[in-house]
Amino acid sequence: MRAAPWIGITAALAIAFATFSQPKAAAPVSAAARVAPPAATAESGRQTAVLAGGCFWGIEALFEHVRGVTGVVSGYAGGTRQTATYDQVSSERTGHAEAVRITYDPAQISYGQLLQIFFYAAHDPTQLNRQTPDEGPSYRSAIFPQNAQQRATAEAYVAALNKARAFGKPVATKVESGQFFAAERYHQDFMRRNPVHPYILRWDAPKLRAFRAAFPARYVAAF
Repeated sequence: MRAAPWIGITAALAIAFATFSQPKAAAPVSAAARVAPPAATAESGRQTAVLAGGCFWGIEALFEHVRGVTGVVSGYAGGTRQTATYDQVSSERTGHAEAVRITYDPAQISYGQLLQIFFYAAHDPTQLNRQTPDEGPSYRSAIFPQNAQQRATAEAYVAALNKARAFGKPVATKVESGQFFAAERYHQDFMRRNPVHPYILRWDAPKLRAFRAAFPARYVAAF
C-alpha cells in the first residue's frame, strides 16, 4: 500500500531512485493492432466515463493527455459515499476501486477509443485485484458504465479481447455498477503537481511514454 504523498524528498534523490529502479514500459502496439475498439456509437454533447485500473494518479495523468478529453477527476467507485475517503478505501473493506471520471467530447474521441487506451496503455488488465506494486481490491481493473450503451460497448470489448487472446492471458477487468465520488483535493492532478515524486517516476511516467508512443495522434501536451 502506498503512503500519503511524499512531497519532502529532493528532486535529485527522486530522479536517482527512479532511474536506478526504472521498470520497462509496456509495449501495447501489437495487441492494439489485433483488436480494434468497438465502432463509435451515437453520442452528443459532453459525456463521462469512469474507469479503474490501479492507482488513480497515473490513470488521471494519462487521460489528461488524451485528445478529446476535457477533464479528469480522481476518485472512488463501487462503494458508498459514506466510506469514500482515502483512509477507509485503503482498508480494502469498503468495496471501492480507485477510479477516474473522464469528461470527453464524443465528436473527437469515442467511448470505445477511450477503452482502447485504457486497456493498452493505462494499466495491465490481466492483473487481478492489483496493479504492481499496489495490491488489494481497491486497485482492481474495472469499468463503471454510465449508461446502457457504454455497458454494451464495454462488455463486447472485453469479450473480443479475450477471444483474440490479445494479452496472452485472460482479461481480469470487470464491468461493474456503482457511483463515483471525487477523492480528496491532494490527490487531484497529482502527477502534474508532483512530477518527480518517486512513485510517479517509477510507475506512472512510463505509462505516459507508452501511450504517446502507441497512440501519437491521440496525445496532446495538455488540455
